[in-house]
Amino acid sequence: MAFFTAASKADFQHQLQAALAQYVSEQALPQVALFAEQFFGIIALEELTQRRLSDLVGCTLSAWRMLEQFDPAKPQVRAFNPDYEKHGWQSTHTAVEILHVDIPFLVDSVRMELNRHGYSIHTLQNSVFSVRRDQNGQLLEILPRGTQGEGVLQEALMFLEIDRCSSSAELKTLEKAIHEVFGDVRMSVADFQPMKAKARELLAWLDRAKLKVDKTELDEIKVYLNWLLDNHFTFLGYEEFTVAPTADGGSMVYDEKSLLGLSKRLRTGLSAEELHIEPEAVAYLREPQLLSFAKAAVPSRVHRPAYPDFVSIRELDAKGNVIKECRFMGLYTSAVYAESVCNIPYIRRKVDVIKQRSGFDSSAHLGKELAQVLEVLPRDDLFQTPVDDLFNTALSIVQIQERNKIRVFLRRDPYGRFCYCLAYVPRDVYSTETRMKIQQVLMERLQATDCEFWTFFSESVLARVQFILRVDPKNKTQIDPVLLEKEVIQACRSWKDDYASLMVESLGEAQGTNVLAEFPGGFPAGYRERFAPHSAVVDMQHLLSLSNDKPLVMSFYQPLAQAGQQLHCKLYHADTPLPLSDVLPILENLGLRVLGEFPYKLRRNDGREFWIHDFAFTYAEGLDVDIQQLNDTLQDAFIHIVGGDAENDAFNRLVLTAAMPWRDVALLRAYARYLKQIRLGFDLSYIAATLINHADIAKELVRLFRTRFYLARKLTAEDLEDKQQKLEQAILAALDNVAVLNEDRILRRYLDLIKATLRTNFFQTDAYGAAKSYFSFKLSPRLIPEIPRPVPKFEIFVYSPRVEGVHLRFGDVARGGLRWSDREEDFRTEVLGLVKAQQVKNAVIVPMGAKGGFVPRKMPVGGSRDEVMAEGIACYRIFISGLLDITDNLKEGEVVPPVGVVRHDADDPYLVVAADKGTATFSDIANGIAAEYGFWLGDAFASGGSAGYDHKGMGITAKGAWVSVQRHFRERGIDVQKDNVSVIGIGDMAGDVFGNGMLLSDKLQLVAAFNHMHIFIDPNPDAAKSFAER
Repeated sequence: MAFFTAASKADFQHQLQAALAQYVSEQALPQVALFAEQFFGIIALEELTQRRLSDLVGCTLSAWRMLEQFDPAKPQVRAFNPDYEKHGWQSTHTAVEILHVDIPFLVDSVRMELNRHGYSIHTLQNSVFSVRRDQNGQLLEILPRGTQGEGVLQEALMFLEIDRCSSSAELKTLEKAIHEVFGDVRMSVADFQPMKAKARELLAWLDRAKLKVDKTELDEIKVYLNWLLDNHFTFLGYEEFTVAPTADGGSMVYDEKSLLGLSKRLRTGLSAEELHIEPEAVAYLREPQLLSFAKAAVPSRVHRPAYPDFVSIRELDAKGNVIKECRFMGLYTSAVYAESVCNIPYIRRKVDVIKQRSGFDSSAHLGKELAQVLEVLPRDDLFQTPVDDLFNTALSIVQIQERNKIRVFLRRDPYGRFCYCLAYVPRDVYSTETRMKIQQVLMERLQATDCEFWTFFSESVLARVQFILRVDPKNKTQIDPVLLEKEVIQACRSWKDDYASLMVESLGEAQGTNVLAEFPGGFPAGYRERFAPHSAVVDMQHLLSLSNDKPLVMSFYQPLAQAGQQLHCKLYHADTPLPLSDVLPILENLGLRVLGEFPYKLRRNDGREFWIHDFAFTYAEGLDVDIQQLNDTLQDAFIHIVGGDAENDAFNRLVLTAAMPWRDVALLRAYARYLKQIRLGFDLSYIAATLINHADIAKELVRLFRTRFYLARKLTAEDLEDKQQKLEQAILAALDNVAVLNEDRILRRYLDLIKATLRTNFFQTDAYGAAKSYFSFKLSPRLIPEIPRPVPKFEIFVYSPRVEGVHLRFGDVARGGLRWSDREEDFRTEVLGLVKAQQVKNAVIVPMGAKGGFVPRKMPVGGSRDEVMAEGIACYRIFISGLLDITDNLKEGEVVPPVGVVRHDADDPYLVVAADKGTATFSDIANGIAAEYGFWLGDAFASGGSAGYDHKGMGITAKGAWVSVQRHFRERGIDVQKDNVSVIGIGDMAGDVFGNGMLLSDKLQLVAAFNHMHIFIDPNPDAAKSFAER
């Protein structure tokens, strides 16, 4: 069963019941169906339909089996990783099944415990079932929800899916933790009423006792205790204790008979160190304070994840000495935090005292301000802080007067275990970063071990953060509140403030102010969290350097805290982000393994967007990486790869491993692609790997190439020959150490190719002085071992990421067509095949010919006919330009070598091309390019143009081939002009050779023919009729 759809919950239950019927008996089905209805009662239909029906069936039956047999005295907890083999259903998460007698706080406490262990909850189903069981705990029946009566049990069944546990030990630990939490819950719930009874006993004692306490205060304490009992306090524990003096403070002595709820666990079996309290706490506990408040030292595991509150009544003797303390532990209910402070007993008296002491008119601005401050103060502070301290704090908060300034108020817990801090921060600068900075200062100065915080926002311009910090009571560090506040203010100094001042300092006041105004939003929060303001200044300068001519900037940098073998760089780009799927392959082919990427967007005030992509890399061991070299070489390579000037493949690793500029890498790639065309037998990735494995030899090969075609301009023939010989000997010596035969073969063939190269445009520049985007190489194929036959006299190979092509010439004077090929893998083989055919069919016309072909490599995907043609013409223009770049010219009868080209061959001004498949209409384009170059042949450079013969219309090639046909048959006594001859053909009547050739005799009986689209068959051709048809 797969994922399913359901129109409603009823429809879902109907489908589920049908699926369950396959696994349970007909008698049990109604009960299982009722169980399933209640089990999935609160789950949204959208959540259910995201799971497989088979898995829902599996988890239903699993929970049903748990419910079938249950001892209410033994809660069941089962954590497991469902899989098909063991359980018949599966989930990517860990399943937790819980069955417990229904009592309060179960769900909250389980959820808290899972969160405490770091588990995310993905599914939570909680149902309370009304059931009957026999004396052995066997399920007799499930009743409708909420059924009460004799023998009816209420049982809570929970099903959760959480983050997957990786081991059985982790599953067992989780089960144990949940059982422990249930133990705490049961303690709290079982003693809830006894704890309330204790509160009533204390109320009765207050009525009886003759205490030296102001009657108004005593009455307020009684009202407060009654208020607690009126569902304003969740009682979790109760304890009675006295304090025994010790040499270094005191020791708490608990009356174990008095312990209720969680105190039974928390206050038994304690060590002397755990019972010890500091002298300050002893003094506090001996104060004749009838009602006191504090915080428990251990966070609650029941109901709500917070430090529980202590509410203490101290029993006093007639002299006002403390006899013992009766202490309740618990949590104020949520209603307390929503109720006005004017209605909460005990607090309201403090509030009235503070208002009276302030002297503010309640209807005036300051009076209203004070009332609002007291209303929103944390309830912890209102209960625990003495009136004098509370008055000073409240007045100081009022005095801030809604100004954008930071204030910090600190107080200590009387037991010395907590410090409470209120921090007021301007709302427009408050952030998680700000809060963490404040927290860090507080924890360092107070030497705190734990910290909890709550943030409060209102219509005020200030945000308030309440911190509760756990400290060691033995730590007597004295904190200067004024100095602490100054440290917090310094820590909260705005990143934007530092950035603004640095921008003005770096760019000058005028430009710096203008840039800040142009980018009013500045840098995003994510950027500010990771980078210091001075980095932002550098990044902004890079962004300002972007232009139409420079759309991408790359910068490598070294963080101060640098991990081993890690690099970092930033890419700067305007308007659109760089897609990660495009960037990652480029970086990885450069030899960088991307560890992380962080994009940041900045928006200028005119709406234009700018992007910064921050990358972290690692690279291969053993490489000595220089940041400056990377910023020069690797940055240049990356930008040209992104721009399409260089290909994105494994050859680019040479940029990093061999510190090789991208054009040198492209040179080696070009030779590799030529090796592929001459059928060396190795794929490009293996050739690239060979060069990377032998980067030293690769560098020497490039040096040899540069020596032959660049340094040769400045050297005499003797010096050039000497340098070449030394370099070649060095390469051959290095090749002796290459252990892998195939790698040796590849590297030697590179050496052969460079030596066989006669000319190149590699060092030519365009009209603007920039290097050309394509390479052309004139080769002497006879110097290349194992090259496929027939071997031309000269060959020109043109390479660019956009197009590749070859021109094969078998004599000094030879012409032939240029084909638009679609065979990228072996277009040279195709051209060589055309040469063989040309040599046969043109033997009578001219013994030596030429042929060429080019392959566009970046045709528009899904492009229209016009778009495809436009790209084809553009590639043809590059190909023709590559041929002319390295061809001599004639001016006034004198040979003029091409500019910037070193020649290792004799004068060679002859280059004539013609049309072929796909280029029938391109001759005028070629002649136009020749005219731009000032080539001496003018419009005779490409035959068949508008100023020349119609090669196909005149059937020149067919007529020449037909002479060969006539001779062949004449030698066998057959006259093809008079005698019928059977013919099988390849081609069609639209073709040059076949089409024109079939019209040269009316005695040809065409039996069969085929082209790339059709197959023609005529078993009994009539020569005259078929000739007319043709």
